[in-house]
Amino acid sequence: MSSAEVIDIAREALWLIIKCSAPLLLVSLVVGLVISIFQTVTSIQEQTLTFVPKILSIFITLIICGGWIMDNIVTFMARLFEKFSAYVG
Repeated sequence: MSSAEVIDIAREALWLIIKCSAPLLLVSLVVGLVISIFQTVTSIQEQTLTFVPKILSIFITLIICGGWIMDNIVTFMARLFEKFSAYVG
């Protein structure tokens, strides 16, 4: 196994991590921004106010996107396991 193959696998794994975590991170960012704007407008400075809406929104996003995320991960792992003998030998 050459160093180019290792770099390709690592690059593909990093891209997969970014692609799979993006929906959850974007939803968390948007919910946090909306709540921060709400806190600024209403002058409510409660630090724990963002916790429950963020958790609920991430949970709902995970329910919606979970199948897609799992499909991407399973596809990547299946390709790795298919070529496992070439990587070891």
